Amino acid sequence: MEIEFTLRPWLESDLESLVRYANNSAIAKNMTNMFPHPYTEENGRSFIGFASQHTPRHIMCIDIAGKASGGIGIHPQSDIHCRNAELGYWLAEPFWGKGIITKAIPQMVEYGFANFDIDRIFARPFGTNLASQRVLEKSGFTPEARFKNTLFKHGEYIDELVYAIRKEK
Repeated sequence: MEIEFTLRPWLESDLESLVRYANNSAIAKNMTNMFPHPYTEENGRSFIGFASQHTPRHIMCIDIAGKASGGIGIHPQSDIHCRNAELGYWLAEPFWGKGIITKAIPQMVEYGFANFDIDRIFARPFGTNLASQRVLEKSGFTPEARFKNTLFKHGEYIDELVYAIRKEK
C-alpha cells in the first residue's frame, strides 16, 4: 500500500507532531548535532521559526495524513559555493522503508532548481547510513567522495560521503 504525502511549509500547529516524531535517537544518530536528542518543545518552536523565515521556503514539512512526519530542506551555500545547495531530510520512524523519501527527494530537487540560482544539489550522508545512501542513488544522485573518519559523533569517527545531482542544461 502506497502512503500519500505532501511537501508543504512548516506551521506552528505542527509542533506536537514534530516533537513526537523528532524525539527519536534512531533519527538523531544519523543527523548532525544541530538535530538534538532529546528533542523538546523548545527545539521544535525554534526549528519551526527558522524553517518559516525564508522566501522561498528552504525547508518543507513532510505531511502524512495531516501530520508533520518529517522534514526535507534545500540549503543554498554562499561565497564560492554559491551555485550549490545542500539537501537534508529526516522521516518519522513508522514511515521508514515505504518509499516516501525516495519520492520526496526528486520533488525537493525539482523545487530547488526551480526556486534557487543553483546548478548542483549535494547531500552528505554518514558512511554508516546505508539506507540514506540507497535512497540518494535511487533519486538520481551520484557518489562524488568519501572522506574517511571525518565526522565525530557519539565518541566515534564516521566516514562522510558526498552525493550530488546536477541541473540538466
